[in-house]
Amino acid sequence: MQTTRLTLICHARTVAQKLARFPTNEPVEDSAPASDAFGTRFGSEVRVLCAPELRTRETAAWFSANAQVDEALRDCDWGRWHGKSIKELQREEGEALQAWLGDSRVAPPDGESVEQLCARVGAWLQALQAMPGDVVAVTHPFVIRAALMHVVQGAAFNAIDVEPLSTLELRFNGVWRLRLPGLGLEGAV
Repeated sequence: MQTTRLTLICHARTVAQKLARFPTNEPVEDSAPASDAFGTRFGSEVRVLCAPELRTRETAAWFSANAQVDEALRDCDWGRWHGKSIKELQREEGEALQAWLGDSRVAPPDGESVEQLCARVGAWLQALQAMPGDVVAVTHPFVIRAALMHVVQGAAFNAIDVEPLSTLELRFNGVWRLRLPGLGLEGAV
């Protein structure tokens, strides 16, 4: 059985993240990476995928000029909450916000629930199992959290924080496994 190696990368920081707002289709805050190391981090054989949103396409361009958009990696659909801050929602739709935070089956008005998102990401991971090789996917914090929950089959979704440009590596070789890569300092103790 051949191995699928998946590295999930969270898109770079956006203004909406800094302002604690649900995202719109905004660009990343910085238009160029801080280091040229992004483009050389992964070998030439790797497939680079990204979500369709501007922030993920811009971040993916730091890794590859040939990133392919994959709709399954799109952000959670926030419905009417797109662009709204948590403080606004606490004021205007406090009960709906609390219901959403407390129950993964509850969706934002006209949006997608965490349960629906997890099912979508789980189906994508299952499809990816049949495609061995190295894959880098630039996507969103909630998509990465959903992938992790699929792999660990847990219920701690809201206990996971995904920082901008963080990575999560998953490997499938008969079973999905979480891999936390080191800094490459094996000999420096």
